[in-house]
This record gives sequence, C-alpha cells and structure tokens, in this order.
Amino acid sequence: MNWLRKLFQFREQTQGDVVKPFLDHLEDLRWTAIKMAFSLAAGMALAFLFVNDISRIVRQPLEQIQGNQPLITLGVTDAFMISLQLAFYAGIILSFPFLLYFLAEFVLPALTTKERRILVPSIAAGFVLFGAGAFVSYSYVLPTTLSWFSDYAKSMGMDPRWQARDYFGFVTHLTIACGLLCELPVGVLGLAALQMVTYPLLAKTRPYAITAILVLVAVISPTPDPFTFIALALPVVAIYELCIWIVWAMDRRRAREAASQIRTLD
Repeated sequence: MNWLRKLFQFREQTQGDVVKPFLDHLEDLRWTAIKMAFSLAAGMALAFLFVNDISRIVRQPLEQIQGNQPLITLGVTDAFMISLQLAFYAGIILSFPFLLYFLAEFVLPALTTKERRILVPSIAAGFVLFGAGAFVSYSYVLPTTLSWFSDYAKSMGMDPRWQARDYFGFVTHLTIACGLLCELPVGVLGLAALQMVTYPLLAKTRPYAITAILVLVAVISPTPDPFTFIALALPVVAIYELCIWIVWAMDRRRAREAASQIRTLD
C-alpha cells in the first residue's frame, strides 16, 4: 500500500492545494481500472472477429522458413485458448492509446486544456513508436530468431516441429516486448515534462541506462547473432541519447523562463 500512498501524494501535488481523502483516490483508481478494462475488452472483441486473419499473419514468418508445415496442438482446447491469447494481445495493441490516456488522466488529474492538447499528440507518438517496434520485431527480429533456432535444432539432428501454443506465445511476447522497448522516449520525456528527471541526472546515469538497454535487447533477441543485436541496440541507444539532449533543451528553456519571471518581478 506504500506505493499507492506515494502515487496519491503525487496526484495531490499536481492539483495544487487540493487534498483528497485516501478512499476518494481509490475510487478514482477504480474508475480508471474500469475504463481501461472496458477499452481492452472492446479491443479484444474486435480482434476476435478477425482472429483467423491475425493467426495467418503471425504464422507467416514461420512459413517462410518451414513452408506450409502445420503447427502441432496437443490439448483439446489449445486452438480456442490460442485464439483468446491472440485476441488479448491484439486487443492491447488496438486499445493502447486509450490505455495510455486513461492512465495519464489518473496520474495527472489537474491537466489544463493546453496540457491536454499536448497529451493527445504525445499518446499518438507513443502509439506510433509502439507500432514501429512491433513492426521491426515482426519483419526482422522474428524471422532471424526463428531461422536461427530452426537451424540449430536441425544441426542437433532434431526435427523443429513446434507446438502452436509455444510458437504463438513466443511471437506475441517478443512483439509486445519490442513495442514496449520503443516506448522509452515517451517515458523519459514524460518524466522530464513532470520535472521528475533532469539533464544532469540523465547525463550522470547514462552508462547505467545504456547497460540496462543492452541487457533488455539481449533478452528480447535471444540469439547469438551479433547483427540482430546491433540492429536492435543501436537505434534504441541513439533514441535514448536524443532524449537526453531534448531534456537538456527543456531544462534550458525552463531556466530562461524562470530568469525572465524574476526580471519581471524586479
């Protein structure tokens, strides 16, 4: 419960002198959870209508490697559970902008009209970055990874016939992970806009952040292929470095505005 109290204290700081009881914060959190759950359910329902098309798209990288060899299902309910899994992850992608908006609306309840105008393009940029990460994962990382694992299994004298549950789980997790990794700029710039991080802090912690990025990329791309690792790591590190300098420009602008206000008062 300590993290909830800290979150609620932060909400009160964004509202100025407004202090709300703990239960009122919990009520706001409940309604936020309801709105996010409804958005996700709507996205899942829409995705489930096209689950066969989604399944064909997800299987396409595997077909490029192994041809039309069908995936194996061992459980009676596997096909239906996989359909639900695909609908769930596709629902996350479809409802992602709404999930971000409702979450931001809860964390920052006192947004002005101008700030809300900025919030919507920021969420749109976050959705585009998420989609770009998912697309790179699907079009490059996934085929390379599948090809490596398939060739490795053959080199061990094994027949790489994968279960449908394992394959779809691997693809969806890898795609979502790459999409979330590309959300790094939105998170960094959002924290900078809230003045929770500054340029000196980001510059000081740069080596640790880059190390963390490299570790995450290594986990997301579980192959020893250095080209895949470099192709993923370099853009993310470059984007993070760009974010640091954008925060530097934001800090300088705040400093100029503060100095201008002081001169005006004098």
